[in-house]
Amino acid sequence: MTETDFRMSMERARELREQIALYDYQYYVMDAPTIPDSEYDTLFRELQDIEARHPEWITVDSPTRRVGGQPRTGFREVQHQIPMLSLANGFTEEDIRHFDRRVRDDLGMGEVEYACEPKFDGLAVSLVYDRGILVEGSTRGDGTTGEEVTANLRTIAAIPLRLPQDPPPERLEIRGEVLMLKKDFEALNETQALEGEKLFVNPRNAAAGALRQLDSRLTARRPLFFYAYGVGETVGFSLPDTHSGLLDQLVSLHFPVAIQRRVVMGAEGLLGFFSELQAMRESLPYQVDGVVYKVNHLPLQETLGFVSRAPRFAIAHKFPAEEALSEVLQIEIQVGRTGVLTPVARLKPVFVGGVTVTNATLHNEDEVQRKDVRVGDHVWIRRAGDVIPEVVSVIKDRRPVGTHLFRMPEQCPVCGSAVAREEGEAASRCTGGLYCQAQRKQALLHFSQRRAMNIDGLGDKLVDALVDSGLVKTAPDLYQLTVEQLLSLPRMGLKSAENLLAAIEKSRFTTLARFIFSLGIRHVGEATARDLAGYLGGLEPLMIATEEDLQCVPDVGPVVSGSLRQFFCEPHNREVIQRLLALGVHWPASSQGEQAGLRPLQGKSLVLTGTLPHMGREEAKARIEAAGGRVTASVSRRTDFLVAGEAAGNKLDQAKALGVAVLDESQLMSLLEKKHT
Repeated sequence: MTETDFRMSMERARELREQIALYDYQYYVMDAPTIPDSEYDTLFRELQDIEARHPEWITVDSPTRRVGGQPRTGFREVQHQIPMLSLANGFTEEDIRHFDRRVRDDLGMGEVEYACEPKFDGLAVSLVYDRGILVEGSTRGDGTTGEEVTANLRTIAAIPLRLPQDPPPERLEIRGEVLMLKKDFEALNETQALEGEKLFVNPRNAAAGALRQLDSRLTARRPLFFYAYGVGETVGFSLPDTHSGLLDQLVSLHFPVAIQRRVVMGAEGLLGFFSELQAMRESLPYQVDGVVYKVNHLPLQETLGFVSRAPRFAIAHKFPAEEALSEVLQIEIQVGRTGVLTPVARLKPVFVGGVTVTNATLHNEDEVQRKDVRVGDHVWIRRAGDVIPEVVSVIKDRRPVGTHLFRMPEQCPVCGSAVAREEGEAASRCTGGLYCQAQRKQALLHFSQRRAMNIDGLGDKLVDALVDSGLVKTAPDLYQLTVEQLLSLPRMGLKSAENLLAAIEKSRFTTLARFIFSLGIRHVGEATARDLAGYLGGLEPLMIATEEDLQCVPDVGPVVSGSLRQFFCEPHNREVIQRLLALGVHWPASSQGEQAGLRPLQGKSLVLTGTLPHMGREEAKARIEAAGGRVTASVSRRTDFLVAGEAAGNKLDQAKALGVAVLDESQLMSLLEKKHT
């Protein structure tokens, strides 16, 4: 090949990539193809031939890379720089009016402008573009940590591999939903039936299974689609003033965005949009389970901020639940982590809201008796909020002869302990506490979960094995396990045993907030645990605090304070805590015994960037929180300090531009050791 031919071939490959990307956008996103399929196939094969002869010319954004690559052995974790938060749900007109009133009151405005859009029934994902090239894709996961599925997301033709913007933003994170269109789902199931394969239950399940394939070539065979609905981390990307303007901006970048979207004023506008979308629900090309409302102006969103794990400026308005008729085959009792006995109706399988339902909650004894649900009854089943199946009502004229009223058992079906019910409470509870096997397993799972003590690898099956074998009865027993003991368990190899012990060892160093949450105290979630740790500053002050003392903590009322006092007054609970401390569970010393006003970083907001060789990011975060500070993902004018380690990234430039104080690791350590008087 001559020099001229070489350059012409290289230029032709570039032209083909650009042409095919444009045709993909026109076909998949705009639904307006401009060339016949045969011509498209000819161009695609030409590009494949050129790249086969010159593999060094293959680029990361080449359309030929959508076919998938070699299977992987697993998914690595991805930390979202800005958490992918879930939305609060509204189910009634009054819920939405209340949301609007709260927003108006918080903003001090008479009427608020909202952006409305469908709530897709798919899987939330994050797409990260570095200088215009798709470099990382991940699932939402728990909102903070997801799974990296870049290769699978690249197979989705509706996702641009390169942004059509010159110059492109330095870094742009697009957030949206992966789903399967209804027509593609029906065609897929037709193919499955013809091939004698198992049919998929609904589009969401089919999409979820495809996205989590370790072999991206299998993902490429599924007709997945993508809709964008927002952005996460941005660098060098100018945001408009409104969410609706942002969606228009995403369209200009060739991202598919829901056509059924609108800007409305006030609660009446929200409810009007909801009614319209509900009326066209069946005719939509994709499945939706409600509508999302967001305050349209982005500066007002920032003013409203967030609560716990949800934004205050947005809400999901769920469609009415779908119902179906079934038969109660049995009423069984489940014993939960806190000892609550819950009656569950075992049902004749019925298809409701896209899934096959075989059981439904009956909530508690009062609810069963109010509805008079009996074994043998025909009942209406509803998926409340499209999530939790429940029994709505009984068709009493179809009741068979010889049925019996339901009565809650007097003894726990798991451990045989007495069942008690407190005055004013609907729930009945097993009194077996830590001795009840049902509670023991759930308590250990709660204790070891990521947001508590974070013992990686300690899942359901392993907890079952540890408890059933008698090796572990309570949480402290975990810290006394040996390799030899673990190797005695079924399907436990040496490497797995060593990894588990390493994870247990690592968990000895935690934070006070995580430790409080890990204890599984009734009514004490993550946010309350953080409030208790932040206000009281130490474990001993918490354990001896009176109910009146506890109610001085923000958002702690009589119910939570009573639950805390009840928990810490139980000798066996104190014994478990003392054993954990004696076995080396600890947290930064600054959190022990300091009052909130004396902690050096009380109320301060910090951002970490780069490598911290002495402390590490996790320890630094724990110590900052123990000192009263808060670690956030991105730099803003509200940031008090940026902690810059080795190889600090763009956040350092952002901090300097905003005039944010910058600390190195040694300065952070000095600040943490400082005492305010």
